[in-house]
Amino acid sequence: MSFANPASASLRHRPLSRRNFLQIGSLGLGGLTLPNLLRAESTAGVRSSQKSVILIYLVGGPPHQDMFDLKPDAPKEIAGPWKPIQTNVTGIQICEAFPRLAQLMDKMVIVRSLVGNQADHDAIQVYNGFDPRKPKPSGGWPQFGSAVAKLQGPVDPSVPPFISLCYTCTHGPYNEPGPGYLGASYSPFRPMGPAQKDMMLNGVTVSQLADRKNLLRSFDSIRREVDTNGMLRGMDTFNEQAFGLLTSSKLAEAMDLSREPDKIVKRYGTGNPKIHMDENGAPRVPQSLLMARRLIEAGARVVTLNYSKWDWHGGANNSIFKREAEDFPVFDQCVSALVEDLHNRGLDKDCTVIVMGEFGRTPKISDQVGRDHWPQVNCALMFGGGMTTGQVIGATDKQAGMATARPVTFGELFATLYHNLGIDPMQTTITDLNGRPQFLVADQAAPMRELIG
Repeated sequence: MSFANPASASLRHRPLSRRNFLQIGSLGLGGLTLPNLLRAESTAGVRSSQKSVILIYLVGGPPHQDMFDLKPDAPKEIAGPWKPIQTNVTGIQICEAFPRLAQLMDKMVIVRSLVGNQADHDAIQVYNGFDPRKPKPSGGWPQFGSAVAKLQGPVDPSVPPFISLCYTCTHGPYNEPGPGYLGASYSPFRPMGPAQKDMMLNGVTVSQLADRKNLLRSFDSIRREVDTNGMLRGMDTFNEQAFGLLTSSKLAEAMDLSREPDKIVKRYGTGNPKIHMDENGAPRVPQSLLMARRLIEAGARVVTLNYSKWDWHGGANNSIFKREAEDFPVFDQCVSALVEDLHNRGLDKDCTVIVMGEFGRTPKISDQVGRDHWPQVNCALMFGGGMTTGQVIGATDKQAGMATARPVTFGELFATLYHNLGIDPMQTTITDLNGRPQFLVADQAAPMRELIG
């Protein structure tokens, strides 16, 4: 990969100074310099265990009644054309377009009764579990990965604890939020898209970086001695770590899919990251799921990614069912590959995966042959994390319009994710900008008892 950083070109053509020294180690990570990020992670502390989470956002709100909560006995203007098929768990049926997932149902959990969704597009609830319509602390709620980075820090100094593989969407509400009141030091490391420059200095090879590192070690020793406040001496440690991150083969290798066996890459499938679905959604890139698995194995604690666009209101030559016929088989292939991969590689006890969108879709098919926004109920798919799988949680009415059994909140979902990472969501707090302790999940929700035993 080639990653741009204009600062590097100018630095190569002038003598090194203290300011330049710090600039070389100051690649932007969500507005933060890399040395500062390392300092913040050092303050947070490092834990020895590596539980992990992959959060997959289905941009725009997936149609729950066409995927995991089919109602074949409903009138045709509600049921649609898809038929349910039996899974490998007796009594659980899902869409016929997901034959691979159907044979892995014993390794998954379907939540059919997710309530408390907002009515408009807003990815923030998917990333932190808090309703954006309700009051929030100054600075806003941090997204889940930022909170985990704050609480647990990195597993490996050369691999950031929170990595985002999310593509930037032109429709703003589809994009993941920032770190909220935690500040820029807990922004995700973003190696995709315009933030690729975070990974490497433009036009400078690893060997050249090593030479530059030696130069930095030896330059201007007089200024070091006269730095009476010790600031430069203190910064040296973090710049040393910054260079370690930039030149680390571990992170670069994790992102190099050519190191993966061809049969595994084909199993997931590939898509074009430059084609944003319906122009303003995320690209349909199955290999992002494989990349997420590789980054988890390299030491990341949380990896987020956005996948395709599911906001299907219909329209001329673009009915919801046409789009589903395009997206469903690709989704079936890549998600089932990730389920199998976690089990084949012994990650199924430690890595939790959750797949969801911001709301469900209307039971009634519109005149445009689409389904519109439906905040009353939503669905989620979960697997891994040592959870009790092979089950459906919750139920909806005959039209998949309202939860009729075991309504599940976003707070409960995120409490479960924290629990699976070894964080107690009912006791742990993080101090906000006003010095007030804030709990991690909405309403101090408890982890889902059906999943954790």
